Amino acid sequence: MNPSLSRRTALQAAGATVLAAGLSGLATTAARADSADSAPKLVTYPLPSGMPTNTSFKVRVRTAPDGDWQTLDIWRPQLEEINPATGSGKVYNSSMVYFDFRGSAEIEVTYLKGGTTKARIRPDSLGITPDLLGDTLRFTLDEPRDVVVQINDEIFDCLHIVTNHIDPNPPSADDPDILYFGPGVHSVTGNVLTVPSGKTVYLAGGAVLTAQVYFKDVEKAAVTGRGVIASPTNGILCEGSKNIRIEDVIVLNPRGGYVTTLGESQNVHINKLRGFSSRGNGDGIDIFSSSDVVLDGCFLRNSDDCIAIYAHRWNYYGDTRDITVQNCTLWADVAHPVNIGTHGNTDAPEVIENLVIKNLDILDHREPQMNYQGCIALNPGDSNLIQNVRIEDIRIEDFRWGQVLNMRVMYNTKYNTSVGRGIENVYIKNLSYTGTHANPSIFVGYDADHAIKNVTFENLVINGQVIADSMKKPKWYLTTDTIQWYYNEHVQNLTFLTTAEAEAAQTS
Repeated sequence: MNPSLSRRTALQAAGATVLAAGLSGLATTAARADSADSAPKLVTYPLPSGMPTNTSFKVRVRTAPDGDWQTLDIWRPQLEEINPATGSGKVYNSSMVYFDFRGSAEIEVTYLKGGTTKARIRPDSLGITPDLLGDTLRFTLDEPRDVVVQINDEIFDCLHIVTNHIDPNPPSADDPDILYFGPGVHSVTGNVLTVPSGKTVYLAGGAVLTAQVYFKDVEKAAVTGRGVIASPTNGILCEGSKNIRIEDVIVLNPRGGYVTTLGESQNVHINKLRGFSSRGNGDGIDIFSSSDVVLDGCFLRNSDDCIAIYAHRWNYYGDTRDITVQNCTLWADVAHPVNIGTHGNTDAPEVIENLVIKNLDILDHREPQMNYQGCIALNPGDSNLIQNVRIEDIRIEDFRWGQVLNMRVMYNTKYNTSVGRGIENVYIKNLSYTGTHANPSIFVGYDADHAIKNVTFENLVINGQVIADSMKKPKWYLTTDTIQWYYNEHVQNLTFLTTAEAEAAQTS
């Protein structure tokens, strides 16, 4: 489809039957949204004909406590596992459902393969314990959340449940500022949909766009809705643009590139983006040489870094600053949930600064290579300086393989042409890890001139124990010895405080 075509033409391309169903669904949704009462409501979406499905689960949902059950169509995200002996990756089929609701939603999941002995609803921090009867379980969501249902600790044959609030103001298909895609599968010439300034791409629930959404040197543009992007390359690519909004859409199984890439862009808000990937270097959201970016409420399960924050790479140049990552759930089947600092500009050194990373649930991390471990990694290379970082309210569940944290000023000759300049002024508050699989976390400055300076932990909790310099230990022990972490002589002013000690220091 040519983006210049009318929105009605876009809808008609999906076929008269789909058009009628889409408009009917929109009318129903709009009528519900306009209702003055507060009764619970539920909106489900179809899997378009021809889209792959999976057969491990049957899923039903109803408005709690006694609405009519609706059976959900199963989507098929794909996921990857690396063989550490060969480096090859094996791709697995998994399952996903999505729907919108207001009030409370009761969900019933039946594991069709049978043999269920236990079920787990993640993130663990939600505290959801399902009612389990044989191969069927039930639980209730009191508000929209993204959760993973695991049966018998299965890593890949699990169910991802994506939920949203009901859209209060879905756009009209005839709005001249909307590139509208109704339910059904849509393609565009060249597999790239270039979005003009001032325009919004809207993917209605049940829509699948088999193309990259591309923002190039534009302003005040967006992609939103309840649909799916199934692109052969980067799902969403934003270059040289500002005042961009990305909201609610699902990026499923890009066959190359990342879920979303930002390069030399400003004032980008990414809200409740969900992304799944299964190919090598299949990152989630990568940020290069950009500023004033907010990632809020995203769910990312990827075959490489879920979120990566860099400076220069490829044709992107300049500092990266004022980045907020909050309220996200991350699952890295390969590499890091959060990675910061690898790429920069040796010839004109850059800064990555003013980062806020808060309220994250990290569900998994699996990385056989020591150079790429760390649920959160600060690894400046290429003469980058990382400074002014606040990490707060991070809940790390037990993962398969890796480290809780990795801070290294590095010179990785595979990617770098120079050593990073350093890491300075990092404050980590209320970070917890519960589990047994973590390798020792590492804090390593390169040398005296490329050091790590001023890293403070407040209320670090490892398996229920608060780690602080004042804790009871042999006087010749380092605090890091108590949890088998390591730092070298090029780390200056590494401090571990209780909350009370931190508050006392602030008032003194």
